[in-house]
Amino acid sequence: MSKILALANQKGGVGKTTTSVNLAASLAATKRKVLLIDLDPQGNATMGVGVDKNALDKTFCDVLLDGLEVHEVLIHIENAGIDLLPANADMTAAEVDLMRTDNAEQRFKDSIAPVKDEYDYILIDCPPALNMLTLNALVASDGVIIPMQCEYYALEGLTALMDTIEQVRSTVNPDLKIEGLLRTMFDPRNTLSNDVSAQLIEHFGDRVYRTIVPRNVRLAEAPSHGLPALLYEKTSRGALAYLALAGEMLRRETRNRAAAAVVL
Repeated sequence: MSKILALANQKGGVGKTTTSVNLAASLAATKRKVLLIDLDPQGNATMGVGVDKNALDKTFCDVLLDGLEVHEVLIHIENAGIDLLPANADMTAAEVDLMRTDNAEQRFKDSIAPVKDEYDYILIDCPPALNMLTLNALVASDGVIIPMQCEYYALEGLTALMDTIEQVRSTVNPDLKIEGLLRTMFDPRNTLSNDVSAQLIEHFGDRVYRTIVPRNVRLAEAPSHGLPALLYEKTSRGALAYLALAGEMLRRETRNRAAAAVVL
């Protein structure tokens, strides 16, 4: 059974795309079948796995707006072992056109329905805004992963995202939940980072992943080579952190299924 996860944070520069690309590659390394969907007009996740966004004839925008089949747009990323639905600046048109469409918030969910069961995990790299594209992702998702830096404005931005998630849950997707909060670009020498981290744990408890992604040069370099960190420098601290995150997610999933089975 597929699990659809939106990676969302309206604040830019928090490691959202880095997490999308590297978590996808890390889950694939555990022999899971993974689809990465780039929903950001910047197309950074597309470029981050080695696909030239400017050379694409078709993108996920054509699926959303023109009814193309997913398989007509799908790109298999051989070295990472994942499938990609790419994006480029055309996705900006999707944002505008969707607002004129009936049942606009359901368009994404309907588009991926035919392929949903072909994957163990579908990861959605959302744009850094609480817009119609992000809303579409939330409506289609089982859970939300929130990458965030432990800095001064992080908690303030988190409140707006939580409000949006709650609105989606109360209106169109009652099963939506916060899958986890991921602390990214973390520097343990920074007092503020440690303070914000402690506040997150106090407020969200075990929804905060134990895994912490550190600041890491190799992790920052990897996108310019069109590679996940796991393929660029597999022993780097960044690559190892995302492998650890994948493992933590899979263990959580196993525990949750076991608990559900006991209830039944």
